[in-house]
Amino acid sequence: MSVLVFEGFLSTPEMLALLEPASVVQRLMDFEAALARAQGRCGVIPLPAAQAIASLCRVELYDVPALIQASVPAGSLALPVVQKLAETVGLFDPVAAGYVHWGSTSQDMVDSAMALLLRRSLGLIEDDLLQLLGHLLDLAEAHPAVPVLARTLMQPAQVSSLRHRLLNWIQPLLRSAQALRETADAALQLQYGGAVGTLGMLGDQAEAVSAALAAELKLPQAAMPWHTQRDRMVRLGAELGILCGALGKLARDLAWLCQPEIAEMAERQPEPGSPATANASEPGRGFKRSASSVMPHKNNPVALLRALAAAERAPQRVAGLLASMPQELERGLGGWHAELAEMSGLLLHAHGATRALAQGAQGLRVFPGRMREQIEAQQELVFAEALTLCLIPVMGREPAHRLVEQLCHQVAPGGDGLLALAQSRCQEDVRLRGRIDAGTLAAHFNIDAAAAQADRRLDAVLVAARQHWAALSDHPHW
Repeated sequence: MSVLVFEGFLSTPEMLALLEPASVVQRLMDFEAALARAQGRCGVIPLPAAQAIASLCRVELYDVPALIQASVPAGSLALPVVQKLAETVGLFDPVAAGYVHWGSTSQDMVDSAMALLLRRSLGLIEDDLLQLLGHLLDLAEAHPAVPVLARTLMQPAQVSSLRHRLLNWIQPLLRSAQALRETADAALQLQYGGAVGTLGMLGDQAEAVSAALAAELKLPQAAMPWHTQRDRMVRLGAELGILCGALGKLARDLAWLCQPEIAEMAERQPEPGSPATANASEPGRGFKRSASSVMPHKNNPVALLRALAAAERAPQRVAGLLASMPQELERGLGGWHAELAEMSGLLLHAHGATRALAQGAQGLRVFPGRMREQIEAQQELVFAEALTLCLIPVMGREPAHRLVEQLCHQVAPGGDGLLALAQSRCQEDVRLRGRIDAGTLAAHFNIDAAAAQADRRLDAVLVAARQHWAALSDHPHW
């Protein structure tokens, strides 16, 4: 059984199609066609030979499974592709066959092809990432000053705002979108150096051919070949891993908030009687859900499951990239090959997680009433710190802390909340009687004021986030 059965589940049809063998082989052929045209235009090889080679760089002419099988003993997919291309060209033009892959090396071919694939892959990821960000920004703008129960170490802590929580999800995703563009600009360059990186076989024509090849492939020319300079490519992979981590955090938070026991948010439910009711929501409208086979009351959040599983695979991939960096001298032994496999896996995971969350966020429902209920159920314990700060000027730090701790321990289900207990103590305790105004005390327990204060601090952050998103959306990069 192919492991891709399990890897593919964590990705998307588009990314799987882009990384399937025929697509990869076509990108290798694209390099060879561009190389022949560039060398023909520069007079390094005869122009008729260049035309003959380029005309046969079409994957549909070749047995792709046979090429994949031949890559195992060859140690690289490039070698059987070049060999079969030369054989095919030789059937029509034996002279031209001698110019196939002229002055190049297998890593030139594969690295440049990978740069082309990465450019397309990152475009797919960014499209869904910007869609996800747009939905989250819309929610943030539509729900000002909505109180939520903030939790630390999985325990009720204080009152925050929904906007604060949303921006906590949005900000790292925006940074990832920007960082992926910047690291890709540095990493996705033409690889062209020949056997040891010097383009020695081309002599004085080396620079002209390199420039022409870069123009053909629309890839920036590198200052020098990067056969074993893998830092920029690994940095790009690390940014993909960071994106997966940010997506995993969002998926985990949503899974927690959407579970029925919490129910502060929820996935959009399909209409009763629709074909989607039994298994999943309609494509692109809410998180895909799956009914349990034996427990029909359950709706399993499969999209969140997929996003989390994809995110949990990313750290190992990034670690693999880092481990592959120490490559020997001018050409590495094994490290480069390992890097290719890890990078492909990261692309599969990153797009799978991004797509799952982008589709789900479109139908995400928010329940402000339930959010308030969660706060009120804490019997005002979430204002313990505010009460302490109110008492410190009157009692001093340690006495105030001890008193609030005692009051918190007196709060019991069905009994008085922290505010009522504090009001009673202010009347009974000689240290406090007449020194704390009842209105001032109550103001420290105001749920709406706490949410509004959280939002006020974020007004500029939200505006800047929307502007950043608009700038990315209005200026396509790939």
